[in-house]
Amino acid sequence: MPEHALQQTVLDLIAREDLPASYADTVQKTLLPLANHILALRRSKQRPVVVGIHGAQGTGKSTLTLFLREILSRHYGTGTANFSLDDIYLTRAERQDLAERVHPLFITRGVPGTHDLALGQQVVDRLRSAGSDDQTPIPAFDKARDDRVPEADWPVFQGRADVILIEGWCLGASPEDEAALIAPVNRLESEEDPHGTWRGYVNQCLKGGYRDFFGQMDCLVMLKAPSMDCVLEWRRLQEQKLARKAGAALERDAPKQGAVPEGARNLRIMSEAEVARFVMHYERVTRACLAEMPGRADVLIEVAEDHSLGLPTFRSD
Repeated sequence: MPEHALQQTVLDLIAREDLPASYADTVQKTLLPLANHILALRRSKQRPVVVGIHGAQGTGKSTLTLFLREILSRHYGTGTANFSLDDIYLTRAERQDLAERVHPLFITRGVPGTHDLALGQQVVDRLRSAGSDDQTPIPAFDKARDDRVPEADWPVFQGRADVILIEGWCLGASPEDEAALIAPVNRLESEEDPHGTWRGYVNQCLKGGYRDFFGQMDCLVMLKAPSMDCVLEWRRLQEQKLARKAGAALERDAPKQGAVPEGARNLRIMSEAEVARFVMHYERVTRACLAEMPGRADVLIEVAEDHSLGLPTFRSD
């Protein structure tokens, strides 16, 4: 793709995602060097590569992943598939079962233990081995309804992927020492998990299946938030955006006679107080990642309070 075509692709994506025009500079200084790094990795491995993109809530990892996919596939002609850990959450019914068997806090999606890793691995394996005419359904999750999208509505990737981008807030997280689990990090843990059952189970998951799933990453990219306070504020803004989108969709689909659209009662948009409680579920693992992951990530990108991205730093082995 010629340079002017790449610029147009970037401008179109910026408009579609309602981003500031300055994101074009971010593409030049941050995303293109990262794309070239991934391409070099693909050439050196001579096989499909899996790139993990870690970032706390609101760091812009989904946006970065989208732009990377389009740049790699359209500008460099490199078949690139992507999905999020969010896309492989357990269904609400499965989380309800986990909450009844292990701990009530597992009804809330997000922490290790609430993902269908077998589904995620199945997707990765199919993308790696697919023939040119094969189609791989990519899971999707509807956060507004807090449940997985029906499989018939999943997007489909055609052919074999040269690059597989997987993004997630806890992607690449390591388990903590058992001693670190004793003291609660917030009110949620002290009041709703006083015996440490929930956080202990999360930690055990990180020692088991999650370690294996994360271990297949050929490259770990970390978008590093400046603080936990920023994460809370960014997540609050995310929920406001989700509410606006859901409201617009309901208004668009509503019957002219003013009846409540089907499914409206199932929407699960959180209030500010609920967002604050929700983020407490993530706090322990997020703080641990902010403390230790920068030293081992293959690529480190600092995220400023205004969401701007710094230059990527590449770890030299």
